Amino acid sequence: MSKTKSAGTTGLGRDSQPKYLGVKLFDGQKVKPGMIIVRQRGTKFIAGKNVKKGADDTLYALKEGTVKFQTKKKTLFNKNKRLVKVVNVE
Repeated sequence: MSKTKSAGTTGLGRDSQPKYLGVKLFDGQKVKPGMIIVRQRGTKFIAGKNVKKGADDTLYALKEGTVKFQTKKKTLFNKNKRLVKVVNVE
């Protein structure tokens, strides 16, 4: 008897659905309250003025305006500094 199934099946056929992460609205684009700006895993982008971070680290707008991206130097708890990307709505 054969130990494997006949042709047509494979053990490697499992795959997860795409998560569609990334920047959804870019610098200078208009935004309304509740619109998603960035979908991310972890905090690659940090919420700035008029931007809130959701439970899955998604950044969304609190007020109507335009999206602005900027980089800042942030001091960490161990006194090290690093560049962070901040998202604002103005």
